[in-house]
Amino acid sequence: MDSDIEVLLRGIEEIIPKDEFLANLKKKKVLRVKVGFDPTAPDLHLGHTVIINKMKLFQDMGHEVIFLIGDFTGSVGDPSGKNETRPVLSEEELKENSKTYQKQVFKILDPKKTEIRYNSEWMDKLTPGDFIRLASSQTVARMLERDDFDKRYKSQEPISIHEFLYPLLQGYDSTELRIDVELGGTDQKFNLLMGREVQKSYGMAPQSIMTLPLLEGLDGVKKMSKSLGNYIAIEDEQNEMFGKVMSISDDLMWRYFELLSFRSSKEIDDLKKDQAEGTNPRDIKFLLAEEIVARFHGEKGAKLAKEEFLNRFQKGNIPSDIEEISLTLEITELTLAKVLKESGLTKSTSEALRMINQGAVKIDGEKIEDSDYKISENSSNLYQVGKRKFSRIKIAKK
Repeated sequence: MDSDIEVLLRGIEEIIPKDEFLANLKKKKVLRVKVGFDPTAPDLHLGHTVIINKMKLFQDMGHEVIFLIGDFTGSVGDPSGKNETRPVLSEEELKENSKTYQKQVFKILDPKKTEIRYNSEWMDKLTPGDFIRLASSQTVARMLERDDFDKRYKSQEPISIHEFLYPLLQGYDSTELRIDVELGGTDQKFNLLMGREVQKSYGMAPQSIMTLPLLEGLDGVKKMSKSLGNYIAIEDEQNEMFGKVMSISDDLMWRYFELLSFRSSKEIDDLKKDQAEGTNPRDIKFLLAEEIVARFHGEKGAKLAKEEFLNRFQKGNIPSDIEEISLTLEITELTLAKVLKESGLTKSTSEALRMINQGAVKIDGEKIEDSDYKISENSSNLYQVGKRKFSRIKIAKK
């Protein structure tokens, strides 16, 4: 039990109230644990699984796990971290996105032990009087304590009334479902705390909250996001997923171990010790890539992906001590030829273009023959020119 708790708590940013939460765990009390996702996009990525992985651990410990799809709150729009009002999605968009969520989360959670709920079940039944009662449980002053609301108010940016409703609606979800523990990213702390307040206003014991950090994307800088192109999707094909994990930097690898791996802290510490004593970081990264790919494609898929990776990279005589380079370029300069020149992989842009046209340039093992090929900002990839020149290059936009 203690080892389970140790893995459960690894990487957690904050637990409120921590003593009460730990006491309930050690008493082996069965907890109702909730995580909610608004279906604002069709795909989930590994950044989302930081939380879903914790739900899996709760599930394995015998607790009741509720995966809430916010088909009602998604129409309101979560204002967390936003400096402007979010666009309201249509009912059709929300329904379409909702269909993909169950399929994806069941690659981690046990479908037989997971309670899937939609908050439209109760939200659609609330009367105007119910909404007034809910809205009266908090003050405008309390809402303006929220950092993003406060900044927008002071800078005279508009705040729509419905945005004030969002934290209250999320809190009402916890009330309706009688939740003991709610999980969310650090950007969700205000909403999670509001859940405690709403539960108390309805005469319930307040939930504990558990916040988790936001996972950095492949660039190692910004949080994983589809809009930034620095993500690993749950639905990625096994070879693509394996290659993306192998493309992260050696430093970022340990962050992924902490937030994504189900290995014990002792196992991870032993791996760090192995690296300090001379083990190639690439070999340790293989373990991470295999674990993540196996989670979504099975052990056989992970094995095949590793073999494919080795066929593409290892047999190409890729050195183990690849130089890592960071470049900051103007958006107009994010062409492959410019990157090769600025990184030193070629002496000039004309040489870079010649090598591209000759088919002698690869990115993550894929041959690039388009002389106008554009590089994504905030990307991190393995570049190869000819048979002997390799660099792992991080690209940022000025």
